[in-house]
Formats: sequence, C-alpha cells, structure tokens
Amino acid sequence: MRRNLSIGIIVILMTFVFGGCSGHRPDKKLPNIIFVVVDDLGWRDVGFMGSRFYDTPNIDRLAGEGMVFTNAYAACAVCSPTRASILTGRYPARIGITDWIRTRYAGVEVPGDKKNPTGYDQKPNRTLMTPRNPYWMEHSEVTIAEMLKPLGYVTGHIGKWHLGPGDWLPTSQGFDVNIGGEDYGQPPNYFDPYRRGKFSIETLPPRRKGEYLTDREGDEAVKFIKTNKDKPFFLDLWHYAVHTPLQAKANYIENAKQRADSLGIDPLGPDEDVAGVFRSRLPLKGQRNPTYAAMIKSVDEAMGKVLKTLDELNLRQNTIIIFFSDNGGHIVSTDNSPLRMGKGFPYEGGIREPLVISYPGVTSEGTRCDVPVSSIDFFPTICNWLDVDIPDTLVIDGKDITPLLKGGNDIGRQDLYWHFPHYWWGQFVRPYSIVRSGDWKLIKFWEGGEELYNLKDDISETVNLAETHPGKRIELEKKLDNWLKETGAKLPRPNPEK
Repeated sequence: MRRNLSIGIIVILMTFVFGGCSGHRPDKKLPNIIFVVVDDLGWRDVGFMGSRFYDTPNIDRLAGEGMVFTNAYAACAVCSPTRASILTGRYPARIGITDWIRTRYAGVEVPGDKKNPTGYDQKPNRTLMTPRNPYWMEHSEVTIAEMLKPLGYVTGHIGKWHLGPGDWLPTSQGFDVNIGGEDYGQPPNYFDPYRRGKFSIETLPPRRKGEYLTDREGDEAVKFIKTNKDKPFFLDLWHYAVHTPLQAKANYIENAKQRADSLGIDPLGPDEDVAGVFRSRLPLKGQRNPTYAAMIKSVDEAMGKVLKTLDELNLRQNTIIIFFSDNGGHIVSTDNSPLRMGKGFPYEGGIREPLVISYPGVTSEGTRCDVPVSSIDFFPTICNWLDVDIPDTLVIDGKDITPLLKGGNDIGRQDLYWHFPHYWWGQFVRPYSIVRSGDWKLIKFWEGGEELYNLKDDISETVNLAETHPGKRIELEKKLDNWLKETGAKLPRPNPEK
C-alpha cells in the first residue's frame, strides 16, 4: 500500500511539473482504452491475416473497424520482455528483462532481501555464460497505467501478467484491479478451479467448476466495462490463451475437426501430438491442430463479448481497442508460414505479430499499414492520444505512431532492435541480437556467426546474404553494437569451463 501511494504522488508531481495534463482540454471526453494481448498468437493465426482454419469473425470485425499493421513486432520472441516493453515503452535490454521470468511455477522463490538476481548463469555444456534474468519488473519502471491515473482513469488488468509475484503484481504498477494476474507464464489448468497440484491462479477465485478460463476472462472484462461505464477506463485483457498446455472445450475441438474436413485440411493426428512435435524440434506443417483452433475460437468469442457490451452501452465510438500478441506462434502449436520458425527464434516467425488498432474518428476503417512498428511504441502513442507529456528524465525507446493511424507513412525511425542473450528450448536457440534497418535484417549469434536478410525480397529468410553483402553487414553490425552499448545491454560471456 505504501508503494502504491508513493507512486501515485510521484506520477501526480510529474504531471504538474512536466505539464502532463496541460494540453488536455477539460471539455474533451477522455477515450476508454482496451488493450487485448493473446499469448503466443502467431502472425497468421487470425482470419484478417489470412488463416483459413482459425475461425475469428469478431477479431476480423475489429480489423475491419481499424488499421491492420503488417510489420508489427514484439520487442522479444518470448513473453515477459515484450509485456514489460508494452507497459513502459522501453526496450527489454534497457529494462534488464530479456528472457521469460522464472516463477514459483518453475520452483523459484523470492529472495529474502527482495533483490533481483545479478551475475551470470554457467552450465558446463554451454559455450557461453548468460546474464541472469530478473524475477520481476522493478517498481522504478513507470507504466502506462501509472501515467493515466492522474487523468482520472480506472485501470484494470485481467489475465496473464508474468512480470513478477506478490509485491510486483499489477496493483503495484498502477492498476486498480487485478483479476488473474500472477507470476505464472501459463495457467496451471484452463478449467475452473484453474489448479494443478499445489499451483492455482490465486487472483482468480473459482466460480463454476469446469468453466473455461478464456470465457471467464471475457466475462470479467464485460463486468469491468459495465462497472466503469461512466468513467474513463484503461483495461488490459491479456489472455493466458493460446499458450500451452493446449486445452480447449471438447465441443469446440470437435467443431474444429469438422471445419478442417469442410476445408479439406488434414487435422493433426494422435501420432502427431504436441509432445511429439516438441521432442522432434520440427515445426508443425500447416495450421491443423483442432485443439489450438478451438482455443483461438474462445479468444474470438471473448472479443465478441467485449464488442457487444461496448455497443450496448454506446461506448464503442469512444473506445480505442488494441489487439496484439506478445511473441510469435509456438512451432509445436501452429504454422507461421511464410514466416520462418516461431516463438523464441530470431526469425520473423518469432517476433512478427498480428496488430490491429481501432480508434474511432482517427483510424480509417479497413486500412493497412506496412511501416514497421513495435511493442515499445504503445506507451508514447497512448500518452500522445491523451495529451500526457512524458518527462525528459524518462528514457522512452518507442515512437508515437499516431501519424500512421492518420494515413501517414513515416514516424522518423529507420531501425528496430532485439536482444536475447540466453539459450532457449535446451540449446536449440542460441543467444542472439538483431537489428532491422529498413528492409534489411541482421542476426548476430553470440556463439559466432551472422545472418543477413532482405525482408522485402525474402520474407521467409531463406537466403543468407552476410557473405555477399559485406558492406551492409558491417553497417548493421556497427548500428547494433552502438545500440547495445547505449542501452546498457548485458552480453553473454565465454564459459571458462567450455
């Protein structure tokens, strides 16, 4: 409680000192903002991005009411860093969260001194020592919710958090309400009472045995909207779906199988289960997993509930909706083609996401934008929408993308960066850093080796141009090295035991 009061006072003082609300017209009704994040949803896992198998009519309706971004990126190929970047507008390398946060679910307990770990992890079979990832996002990070509180916004978080346990849950970072937000990266179970063994979602009390988690999240979002319909509200609806474990309602799985048959799609067979694909490390070929399709269908229905409620309350025209994913689709669950690979990997399948922004009166309906944008851009964009000045002392990496929403094609940025100094999925993914500059993309592997691609000509990243275009490779190397130094990124180190 003491921490919440101090942050509130700090943000209010920032508002007055830096003119945070000075530009906001008192006669202008503040818009509501709903930020929907689907965990592990791939770039093509929705109808508006070309999926035939996944049935998403409500999400597609939203896309038709706003702008679709075809070059939208998560700031990391795994979840926690991207979530931190959404809330703060800062690169994960600058925040210090560069991997998914280990939690109680992974057997990690909060240290007695309540200090994040430092130093390096060293394993004898690995070429590099890797920097230890934090167990939570520090309270010193300023979130969107904290910036909006002085304007009178009611702030709510529903669903997955994965940015820390206990003292670091959403209510310690500017949210008035937290329903379901825990330190878990995945739910113990998708069915009420959302428990597996000793683990349960403590911030989501059981309501109806067997109820599906995504349905419950949708209902809680509707309740939040109705409760706060007369006030400006900011709501994070961050679904646990479609993260593993792949679990869905039985009748929805059967419906997905029937849909596959009608489309001439060969559904995933019993000898091709997720565990088998996981062991093989080979990407799933084709979007054909009925359970995964059923999970997406439930996410789509939750979106339908939200849209229906906004329509009934006459709030839709004053509500901005953002729809996004935190990283690429997992290759054990879906096929991200034509993008290469998926979650965790440095290729486009791991970092490129479906994004819709619907801002009635600002975005033209049914439009598309191919200018690269990133999860670091939401913070400064939302601040601009609400005339909130960001203090000069707060380093923000993102750009305000409002000009794109109004039909422009330039936000004054050429380069985007990623930094993942860790191993993932055993050693299948090696530590890497990335820069995308215009159409060019350089991947630097810290064990050695570089890959250079022209995404305009080769979206599937099939032809490595590092040797044939040495000038471009060197140019991007310098940009990447300078960015790593500027952000204070923690780099892997040689393992003396290797």
